Amino acid sequence: MKFEDVAKRLDPEIYQRFKTALELGKWPDGRELSKEQKEICLQAIIMFEAQQEIPESERVGYIDKSKRKKNSEADLNPDDVSPLRVLH
Repeated sequence: MKFEDVAKRLDPEIYQRFKTALELGKWPDGRELSKEQKEICLQAIIMFEAQQEIPESERVGYIDKSKRKKNSEADLNPDDVSPLRVLH
């Protein structure tokens, strides 16, 4: 079975545990998530949310661009995409 298949069929409880672990950076027993575990959890969460058709505004990593502060550079080119940096 492929990773994608497993991720899309996650139990909602496991999905929530992955979200919490990713948010806190540690598992429920206190062990820290490794970089690889963070990446796997994030990929599984993204696939699960897409499969379950969770509204985009409720998905992990959603950024509400309508509330983004305007700056002169963004005002010049409204289609400009700013990079997002994830800190571990």
